[in-house]
Amino acid sequence: MTPSRRAGRVRRMVTTRAGGVSRAPYDSFNLGDHVGDDPTAVVANRERLATVLGLPSSRVVWMEQLHTRTVTVVDGPVEAPVPATDALVTATPGLALAVLTADCVPILLSDDEAGVIAAVHAGRVGARIGILPAVLAAMADLGAEPARIGAWLGPAASGERYEVPLAMQRDVEEHLPGSACATAKGTAGLDLRAGLTGQLARAGVERIWVDPRCTIGDTALFSHRRTAPTGRIASVVWIDPSAGE
Repeated sequence: MTPSRRAGRVRRMVTTRAGGVSRAPYDSFNLGDHVGDDPTAVVANRERLATVLGLPSSRVVWMEQLHTRTVTVVDGPVEAPVPATDALVTATPGLALAVLTADCVPILLSDDEAGVIAAVHAGRVGARIGILPAVLAAMADLGAEPARIGAWLGPAASGERYEVPLAMQRDVEEHLPGSACATAKGTAGLDLRAGLTGQLARAGVERIWVDPRCTIGDTALFSHRRTAPTGRIASVVWIDPSAGE
């Protein structure tokens, strides 16, 4: 058995729209710096998040999310959001990986034994083109194994409310089986979390948790489909070095 190199406990958290300083329509805990909000408010909100995490703000890594299947491995703080990437992977304790969403699926992954974590932005395009398999491959390069990985899929647009054209539904279903569904109105819909859950299971990931909240229906969360422009929540994963065994 390979000895664990874990240097702490893996922790996860997800924000809501409450508790920040941003004004409407970004009220109030908007963490997105690309949605038109006052930059000083976003900086203040990110500082508040770092305080809650118990980390310096420089230890929280953000992404310039562009709906790609690009995965970036980081091993230390970066001065600006990692450009043109939709997933971050690290084995460095005390480095928090953040993903911003307002309907897309945030995915937090960890192999606690190997000490490898990942934060993934899986929107319709990224999920369709395979961002998740690319992340699992990057984690494996650092010693993670699917059977040991735990996956958390965060608040996102639910299949009951995510209405799309029939042609789009069929296209996504072809690339991400299990994602096609009917909305509450009986129209063509997408349940990306269902499709991604199936993809994880087929890859050998057995421990999967899905947050049941729908961003479109839950006004405690930001939703681009419900109200645009709007802010972004953050889902964060990190290895807490102070909680080592």
